[in-house]
Amino acid sequence: MAEPERLEKLQAMKKVNIEPYPYSFNQTHHAAEITGNFKKLEGKKVSVAGRLMTIREHGKLTFCDLRDGSGDIQLWLAQDELGKDYDLLKYLEAGDFVGVEGKAARTKRGEVSVKAEKLVVLTKSLRHLPSQWYGLKDAEIRYRQRYVDLIMNPKVKEIFTARAKIISAIREFLNEKNFLEVETPILQPIYGGAAAKPFITKLNDLKMDVYLRISNELYLKKLIAGGIERVYEIGKDFRNESIDVRHNPEFTAIEYYISYYDYEQMMDLFEELIKYVCKKVLGTTKIEWQGHKIDLGKWERLSMTDAIKKYLKLDVEKMSGVEMRKYCEHNKIEAGRNATRGEMINAIFESFDKLIIQPTIIMNHPLETTPLCKPHRKFPHLVERFEPYCCGMEIGNAYSELNDPILQRKLLQDQVKAQKDESWANQVDEDFIRAIEYGLPPTGGQGIGIDRLVMLLTNQASIKEVILFPFMGPEEKK
Repeated sequence: MAEPERLEKLQAMKKVNIEPYPYSFNQTHHAAEITGNFKKLEGKKVSVAGRLMTIREHGKLTFCDLRDGSGDIQLWLAQDELGKDYDLLKYLEAGDFVGVEGKAARTKRGEVSVKAEKLVVLTKSLRHLPSQWYGLKDAEIRYRQRYVDLIMNPKVKEIFTARAKIISAIREFLNEKNFLEVETPILQPIYGGAAAKPFITKLNDLKMDVYLRISNELYLKKLIAGGIERVYEIGKDFRNESIDVRHNPEFTAIEYYISYYDYEQMMDLFEELIKYVCKKVLGTTKIEWQGHKIDLGKWERLSMTDAIKKYLKLDVEKMSGVEMRKYCEHNKIEAGRNATRGEMINAIFESFDKLIIQPTIIMNHPLETTPLCKPHRKFPHLVERFEPYCCGMEIGNAYSELNDPILQRKLLQDQVKAQKDESWANQVDEDFIRAIEYGLPPTGGQGIGIDRLVMLLTNQASIKEVILFPFMGPEEKK
């Protein structure tokens, strides 16, 4: 609630006809512009606006730190210069917004300032700012009250500025390669494109259940079937599953598809994309993430079984099904009582994937891992799939897309039969089958988790640091 002493000052302002919430202000300069170009601006008129962060009174002289969207600058307020406007200071506190007209000048101590000739109240704040960052080091409060987090910690804004640049660079890369950006439905009558639990809602007008999409894959492949040879979409997906440092139920992903490519060409395209984004945003492919030195310009390529050999010193290709099951039971790896050999291999891999720190492309997954991918052209028990891993995170997924409609129907039907939770079980998307019956050309496709990519490029260990408003449970009333 609004704080009583601030409400009193608000009422006092109104009594003397000071408008606490005016409509606009003519802001001609930002703080960074003045500090960065002071030699050109010294002595010239400027007009700045922003939030007061500190106020230091010295009798008839007051200094304030004003923060705008570009940074901080000092205000130099002298009673003999401001006249009646100087009286406004008795109503002002840290957190209030003000506008100042004056000249760019240096104080006797040499600090770049705006020496005020006019002072205007722009917004009266009704809550105190934390005196230090102490009160908002609590992660839950920081994420829940992101607006205060941004006020008190300017570096937070840098993360989201970088995020915007990363998304812009991805768009730029794909647009230059003649991809078409599209929008596909978020509300879907049948969800698909991944094995995940959806959010279910009701469409009242048609009296039917609909789902928030878990992926836009099937819609994008319908567009490829329709003759759009290169297509992509950046948008939100929703999965009604775990919430932790790497998962948020609402997340941002990009999926892109290109006709006549296979998964090996998609690997090359992915590496080219990551290099482009890194150099565009950071100027280098070399980053540091939580103490690890990483070069995103160099990706090792390993089959899933070779990765298991490298990290666990275990040759699953030479193990019998019984030996593999005993290994899973002994190491408490959940593979399911009736798991196939391929499912056990996948479960063993997922038991250590957080150990993959350096950029690595894991490829050639067991056939059972996806119904939407082409079987491997040389090894029929595998699929032509790859996932890029870095810093213990899987940041994408890619296939040589399955375009055989007869096999596709069978695999989707098998997926439906395997679902145990009938309340949200997958259905076969007959419209998708119909689309590829008309003909889907050889196609390569990939999805990348934008949030995790931003985590890598901004050195953040939690996904909540790169989502402005991560999902939070109900706020406790105190």
